[in-house]
Amino acid sequence: MKKIRIGGGQGFWGDSNDAAIHMMKTGKLNYMACDYLAELTLSIMARQKMKDPKRGYATDFIDLFQSVAEDSYYSDIGILTNAGGMNIEGAVDACSKVAQNKKMKGYKIGYVLGDDIKDKIPQLIQEGYEFKNLDDDALSFKNIQNEIVNANVYFGHEPILECLNSGANLVITGRATDSALFLAPIMKKLGWKENNLDLLAKGIMAGHLLECGGQGSGGNFQYDWRNVPNMDQLGFPIAEVCDEYLHITKAPDCGGMITEQTCKEQFLYEVHDPQNYITPDVTVDIGEAQIHQIGTNLVDISNIKGKERPDQLKLSIGYHAGYKVVTYLSFAWPDAYEKAQYAADILMKKMKRKGLKAEEIHIDYVGLNALHLGVADMRKEICDNLNETILRVAIRTIDKDEAYKIIPEISPLQLNGPPGASFFGGRARVQEVIGLWPTLIPREALNLQSHILEI
Repeated sequence: MKKIRIGGGQGFWGDSNDAAIHMMKTGKLNYMACDYLAELTLSIMARQKMKDPKRGYATDFIDLFQSVAEDSYYSDIGILTNAGGMNIEGAVDACSKVAQNKKMKGYKIGYVLGDDIKDKIPQLIQEGYEFKNLDDDALSFKNIQNEIVNANVYFGHEPILECLNSGANLVITGRATDSALFLAPIMKKLGWKENNLDLLAKGIMAGHLLECGGQGSGGNFQYDWRNVPNMDQLGFPIAEVCDEYLHITKAPDCGGMITEQTCKEQFLYEVHDPQNYITPDVTVDIGEAQIHQIGTNLVDISNIKGKERPDQLKLSIGYHAGYKVVTYLSFAWPDAYEKAQYAADILMKKMKRKGLKAEEIHIDYVGLNALHLGVADMRKEICDNLNETILRVAIRTIDKDEAYKIIPEISPLQLNGPPGASFFGGRARVQEVIGLWPTLIPREALNLQSHILEI
């Protein structure tokens, strides 16, 4: 019986490398996949690249690759990552230098280009593409089309699998879906075909359970976080997959836990419709899925079904949405909340009196309603007896100069407002705001290319 062991080595850009290094040495892996991207991560990377053409990818991965490259080479453990971000070739070049320095002769780096379609947008508009906003179809794309920072398509397993079929030991992509990084090696190892939708769905959910790293093994665990063993040495989940089963486990001699509940929490993460979880590869139905503990740190996942994939792909467009000024001003008991309110009122009056312009103003009280917003418990006895609170004011402007005008009105609040104020994080500063425009495009609008570089 053919089977594959694949680990989830990273959950986001900035994640710890410890678990990935540990599972490479002890997890008996065939592959490890590392996810670094989120919607706005690409926009940040795009801005980095505009300032420096050598940047625009997750440099964290290069540090990780330095640590695991020899394990990958000598133990024949494949690595897949979307760390290429907005500069895939830059990431490939950095990894190739690592492999050369370590004398990894014959090591093959596969990479996928083509998910960035920013330069194609004018042509696509001429061809009739409307780029309707998925969150609000009343919005007009014309209002942002000249402010685009990046435009990246979420793509599936096909070009990744093409790299693997060409002998790639490491595959670097841009905006491949998180789960596709796992599905492609599973298909390669087990010989799965495109027409077996149930198997594809199982591979997608294997990836889904691993793609967030420690979140699937006791990190960020709502149900029983106090009893997660050795969270300071958290191990990340590993999937063992074959035609007959999908098991989730972890490497030995590390912290964390794999239980029915940890798997359930990650299983439902970002799934809006359990019967129609849409990915570029397959539409997944987990409406009748079963999750059972079958051993210590060993969970069986079954009864996952697949449906036809969508005709369209998601396109994530980042655009310049103006500028923001954010400040944090702390107040202590007594009357912490009252003081913070009074300070906010002073700022609003000054802005109005001086005619300062703002597109959006958000005022929150950290310690009271910054997280809970409209459902926060605002009973008088709670508000009156806060030990402390932090006034958070976030103001967005279209014009940069307007943003700068606001800062001199904030700083004096430390001495020219209610007593006991102190700033967190120093003087407020102006920052660029990147907006997100989610939309769909037909598959045929995308032209992905797979490449191989041999060391």
